Amino acid sequence: MASAAPHGTTIPPMPGSIIVDDGKLKQELPTELPKPPHRFWTLSEGRAMLELGAFYASRPFMTGLPQGDGHAVMTLPGFMATNNSTIPMRGLLRSLGYNAHGWDSGRNVRVNEELITKLEAQLDRLCDESGGKVSLIGWSLGGVLARELAKLQPEKVRLVMSLGSPITDDRAHTNAARLFKFFNGDEPEKIRDGQFRGLDIAPPVPTTSVLTKTDGVVHWRGSVQDPDKTNGFPSENIRVFASHCGLGVNPSVMIAIADRLAQAEGEWAPFEPAPAQSWMFPRLHS
Repeated sequence: MASAAPHGTTIPPMPGSIIVDDGKLKQELPTELPKPPHRFWTLSEGRAMLELGAFYASRPFMTGLPQGDGHAVMTLPGFMATNNSTIPMRGLLRSLGYNAHGWDSGRNVRVNEELITKLEAQLDRLCDESGGKVSLIGWSLGGVLARELAKLQPEKVRLVMSLGSPITDDRAHTNAARLFKFFNGDEPEKIRDGQFRGLDIAPPVPTTSVLTKTDGVVHWRGSVQDPDKTNGFPSENIRVFASHCGLGVNPSVMIAIADRLAQAEGEWAPFEPAPAQSWMFPRLHS
């Protein structure tokens, strides 16, 4: 941690540090060499089943979450997953008044020009059908794709939420790197003339990264959005208690999603949980 500075002066960040501003304090998290999560968290990802149970147990109470304005929401699944993984989330969003959709691209395996073209076509269609901008919610790799799609067509995107996504160019933050490379090689970095580099740079729309320090697939540091890489656009990190495979059903994540989506377009403000819910959202410390 940097030492204190005289009043009115600003300490420059340590070389290689990530600046994290959660709306309550500003800290410097010293950068470590990129690494996947500890094996303990990976082996305990089965706890996601408990989170799914908690989702359905708390589902009747989620009717009290902020109601939506009917705008379109598109969900993007994680690596190797399909729309089936986002069924619970989309069901909740529809009950809150959103026009929620899965994606039209099957299983999320190959990241190539064909996939990006399909995503752009679906975004165009949803914008035309709804008559407004679309919110994007991506889980893991789906969040990376959502952010990059928003960079390509920001005028059609209302906001982006990524759940446990490796928003960094270094694949070493995830233990799925070898499997991803087996199917994709270095093709993602080459498509759109290198568009898919600079993954740590936030898209030019309001952006939220939801992360958990007990993620067993993507190291939490790889999911931190550096405010210095937002080009001045609204961005935040929300920490929750969850597994990676449970992020799409975890009740605390649903609370955050409902709160973010309910904001009026153009009136973004940092996430502030209700006092009774604050224990679900710990501060992001190093």
